[in-house]
Amino acid sequence: MRLKHLISPLDLTVDAVDDIIDLGLKIMENPEKYAHICEGKKLATLFYEPSTRTRLSFEAAMLNLGGQVLGFSSADSSSATKGESVADTIRVISSYADICAMRHPKEGAPMVASLYSSIPIINAGDGGHNHPTQTLTDLITIKKLMGRLNDITIGMCGDLKFGRTVHSLINALVRYKQIRFVLISPKELMIPDYLRKDVLEAGNIRHIETDDLESFLPIVDILYMTRVQRERFFNEEDYIRLKDSFILDAAKMQLAKEDMFVMHPLPRVNEIASEVDNDPRAVYFQQAKMGVYVRMALIMHLLALDTIPIS
Repeated sequence: MRLKHLISPLDLTVDAVDDIIDLGLKIMENPEKYAHICEGKKLATLFYEPSTRTRLSFEAAMLNLGGQVLGFSSADSSSATKGESVADTIRVISSYADICAMRHPKEGAPMVASLYSSIPIINAGDGGHNHPTQTLTDLITIKKLMGRLNDITIGMCGDLKFGRTVHSLINALVRYKQIRFVLISPKELMIPDYLRKDVLEAGNIRHIETDDLESFLPIVDILYMTRVQRERFFNEEDYIRLKDSFILDAAKMQLAKEDMFVMHPLPRVNEIASEVDNDPRAVYFQQAKMGVYVRMALIMHLLALDTIPIS
């Protein structure tokens, strides 16, 4: 039975993830071939929290497929300001659109929406919990660059406690073979206990936790940088103290392998110096572009359009 919603990266089987990634790579090679596949279809983008890349890449994905887009980019411009519940909103939106992408600051809000929706719901980020389409973006980028999703040493650096992109990517990658993690963060921003115990330790996944970026840079195949997120902190003093914990610059890049790649879910603040942008190993802007192709593939998958022969 075909999946109806995407709330967590684990909602998709490994085979389904691989199929979506392969379709995304095919779309990238020949986007014109898919330019009319969603004609007559509408995507609703319900973004209760600010977003640039995720919202616009969803809109670009649907438009590139020949579909249309409606929605809002802020809770302030929706009936949430009047007290309308997510359940009621999605009941109404289900009458207007064929598929919905939702971002919400409260963990679990997209899951609630899926219980009341008659159209597919895509979780576009819920609090510090999950961000499955960013995970698909990360996976397709790794597959494109390295040609594989197994036998990889990936360093994750920065805010590993609140970073939903990190949490989602760990959960997705552990399903592939010979994945090794170097988890680089200050003690205050280490990965949550449930990830350490229930995912990494329970799965016997090789991992190291450290606050020493320089020592481990030479061994990683991928360095996944993240920003320290001001919006997740309750205490401004803690944010100011931790925000510059790790800064990747040209000098540090000299320690890395020649075929190492630097990824970042964006936006960045100052955790990657602008001088790194000119290094061919810096692929975070390419990564953002790949997000459009994989979201096109996901929309096709959830609308069961990926089985339609395309001449």
